[in-house]
Amino acid sequence: MIELTEHQELRYARHLILDEIGEEGQAKLLATRVLVIGAGGLGSPVLMYLAAAGIGALGVVDDDVVETSNLQRQIVHASDRIGEAKTKSAIEGLAAINAETRVIPHNLRLDATNAAGLIEAYDLVVDGSDNFATRYVLNDVCLALRKPLVAASLLRFEGQLSTFKPWTGGPCYRCLHREPPPAGLIPRCEEAGILGAVAGVMGTLQAVETIKEILGIGESLSGTLVLYDALGARFTRIKVPKDPDCPSCGRQAQVSAPAIRP
Repeated sequence: MIELTEHQELRYARHLILDEIGEEGQAKLLATRVLVIGAGGLGSPVLMYLAAAGIGALGVVDDDVVETSNLQRQIVHASDRIGEAKTKSAIEGLAAINAETRVIPHNLRLDATNAAGLIEAYDLVVDGSDNFATRYVLNDVCLALRKPLVAASLLRFEGQLSTFKPWTGGPCYRCLHREPPPAGLIPRCEEAGILGAVAGVMGTLQAVETIKEILGIGESLSGTLVLYDALGARFTRIKVPKDPDCPSCGRQAQVSAPAIRP
């Protein structure tokens, strides 16, 4: 177990007095490596709260640069970093929060050719992506490597959140959405809009669920989909069963190792 320094005991004092965390739990956080996909609306609060919590290493995957229109919700970035790579900007933003957390930039777009090589080096994956192609790749690779996946999505005034650990008996992302929707059916944020604070709510919830999974505390969201309606100030929980015919984690798929599908 990692021995906490005097400075760390002071920094994480409010964690240490929680029975569910304590010194042993904080040591786990300090030893954990988390990969965050996207340094945008979801990834920003995820990264900031995980860094503040003392996660030992944070991998950041993003191939974009900071733009003025990002600043309404992507709070890890700042006005004086417009034009910078988001991975570089995230390093600067997180260093101001907790310089002890190692931030590892992956300035690329995750796809089926590089996902396994990236993900295998981390303990848990957080999906803050904004496209279905990435979500399906993440699902299949995390399943194959048995890495917990904490996923969320956003649109306008709404958000969705779940955790996928199908090897424990719960569903995977393909159990919920077998195939991507037809192109153009669901607009992206730049087409439909997004209330910036909704990204903050959902990203913060992802950070909470990530910490719970690392520490093994509370109730996992595996098998549960949480829907957030900001205008109605409502959270709704929906049970999601495992699909026995799922092409990724169902009976047929378990005959051989899960395929890494685009």
